[in-house]
Amino acid sequence: MSGARHVVVVGAGPAGLAAARAAAHAGARVTVLDAADVLGGQYWRHLPADRSAAREHLLHHRWGTYRALVDALREHSAVTVVPSAQVWSLERRDHGVRLNVLVGAPDAVGREARVLDPDAVVLATGAHDRTLPFPGWQLPGVYSAGAAQALAKGERVAVGRRVVVAGAGPFLLPVAFSLLQTGATVLGVHEASRAGALARGWLDRPWELAGAVGKAGELAGYVGELVRHRVPWRPGEAVVGAHGDGQVEAVTIARLDARWAPVPGTERQVEADAVAVSHGFTPRLELAVAAGCSLTPSRFVVVDDAQATTVAGVWAAGETTGIGGADAALAEGTVAGTAAAGGDLGSGPAARAGRARDRARGFAARIEAAHGIRGGWVRWLRDDTLVCRCEETTYGRVREVVDQTGSHDTRSVKLTSRAGLGPCQARMCGRTLQELLGADTPGDTSPGVDRRPLVVPVRLGDLAALPAPPTPTSDSIATTGDLT
Repeated sequence: MSGARHVVVVGAGPAGLAAARAAAHAGARVTVLDAADVLGGQYWRHLPADRSAAREHLLHHRWGTYRALVDALREHSAVTVVPSAQVWSLERRDHGVRLNVLVGAPDAVGREARVLDPDAVVLATGAHDRTLPFPGWQLPGVYSAGAAQALAKGERVAVGRRVVVAGAGPFLLPVAFSLLQTGATVLGVHEASRAGALARGWLDRPWELAGAVGKAGELAGYVGELVRHRVPWRPGEAVVGAHGDGQVEAVTIARLDARWAPVPGTERQVEADAVAVSHGFTPRLELAVAAGCSLTPSRFVVVDDAQATTVAGVWAAGETTGIGGADAALAEGTVAGTAAAGGDLGSGPAARAGRARDRARGFAARIEAAHGIRGGWVRWLRDDTLVCRCEETTYGRVREVVDQTGSHDTRSVKLTSRAGLGPCQARMCGRTLQELLGADTPGDTSPGVDRRPLVVPVRLGDLAALPAPPTPTSDSIATTGDLT
């Protein structure tokens, strides 16, 4: 296989696994890089092999698909999987891109440095929760919904005994389901969008939903579990405050109008020791931005029908191109992997995946129409509400900086207020800050707060120990990682 095209897949969730299998089947030599120590991404997050669940398949949707993908990669001699591999930067080259990788535990000293110059790269880096700030969201006990689900699925740990799930989007349902599996009491699922908006978003052109039998089954399963545990689902409501002395002890829930502004007089307090909140997802764009890939006005990576980005040699699949769920990610990954390897997209699995992708893409538009963030949420902020938790920058401080400087430029306000300059590098607050400043305008395709030349924290010692530029054949990694 020494003369085969070398494809590097970054990310090992549904899109990345599908891309790796497709690229290998198309004849490429494939290297899969993932920051976790096991495969599956956030969707198939599970216990390590040494303490796996007795009936793991009952805890995951499409577990058979996961096993088939992993088995295919394990059995293919041209596939090398590298777990605990963090791509910390990407450099543009004359003929493609170069990936700088550190292999080892994220906090370890002396991680192994690798430099890859592949023929093609598939970016399948996924997305993370977006959480809108509210008074008290800095208290211990307030979690992003993704973190709550990760702890439930990956460690079988409940974030609390009495948990409120709130925000917007269908993701709230599997989060509540996962929490119930850990033995937590879910007090309610509170969806910010009102029933009318949900109906308009999901039921527009209902004939297009005919191919979504699998998703309907998933929904029925989640709803059935909520009904069995008597968990109320309440549209048009939001957590607008968290309260407690050093820990969440109660939350304030309010009715929202169509613009997500709290309706005066509808507030009520609910005793709880944890809150899981998500208002949609933000794609992980650092590597795509570093490569120079164009973004859509909705701030996803622009791809064509082959999942190729606007940069030669770079493909993208999964939630970096749109939040469409696992079905879309699997289909996009298959197309991207085949194309990156130089395979035929007109027949076989790639052609079927292309048709499946086109059907699944409609879900991204429906999710945005039904659950997309409305601007009235700013009405639940107070001047002492933290906007940036890392730097403890309040909403009042941001407003003060704008008043004193007259600037709505995100970079200027960040440097003056320090919002977005903390350890998370604006991953949590960046989009929120842009909206508050009016800088996140429709049609804006600039990288904005997603430009991070260093994707993850890197020790100075690791930088000093970087190897010399590799020879054309020194970009392979010989150690195959754990595929369980």
